[in-house]
Amino acid sequence: MAVVNVQDLQKIYELGTQRVMALGGVNLTIEPGEFVAVMGPSGSGKSTFMHIVGLLDEPTAGRYIFEDNDVSKLSADERADIRSRRLGFVFQSYNLLSRTSALENVELPMIYAGVPEADRKRIALEKMEIVGVGALRDNMPNQMSGGQQQRVAIARSLVNNPGLILADEPTGALDTKTSEDVMQLFTRLNAEHGITILLVTHEQDVAAYAKRIVSFRDGHIITDQLREKVAA
Repeated sequence: MAVVNVQDLQKIYELGTQRVMALGGVNLTIEPGEFVAVMGPSGSGKSTFMHIVGLLDEPTAGRYIFEDNDVSKLSADERADIRSRRLGFVFQSYNLLSRTSALENVELPMIYAGVPEADRKRIALEKMEIVGVGALRDNMPNQMSGGQQQRVAIARSLVNNPGLILADEPTGALDTKTSEDVMQLFTRLNAEHGITILLVTHEQDVAAYAKRIVSFRDGHIITDQLREKVAA
């Protein structure tokens, strides 16, 4: 069973009297355990593709099947349920609540999913240990570096054991050394835990950590390549 299967995916935005084609018929399959980087210049369609895969936007035409669920046939509530239970998100800006501890930030998706409090704390601490920030459980975001905040955000994306993690420019706000540390963490999560990752980036050195690179231009996939050697 593929994690993501999109068929002739199209997205057209209506801007006044103009019709802008963001995606012009994209076909792509992502299998369990893959680590895929999506690249392309601004306006190429990569972010639109990410938003549709993350159930944050809907296509104008085409099919999107996520883990055997035909998304077009689901209600808004059903899509929200899949988004909260089966998808993990990591953003460039971390999106941590500023007045909430690291542990409480990691617990948030489980609160929405109705996980009992005792289980929430246990699972959150387990994921924080996996990504190397267990000792920061009581720290507030302003008491952590950018790299530490991103690791907390990654732990948060793991707590519901998602079928897919979507990482949108996850190193965009980090310096080179911290970016390398974060990408090595993604590589380890993929290799050791079998987590499927879809990463959007405009940086070639970041994409080099993925096993497969898909390049977008003008709403179309122009290359889809498996890498022989992945960055260490």
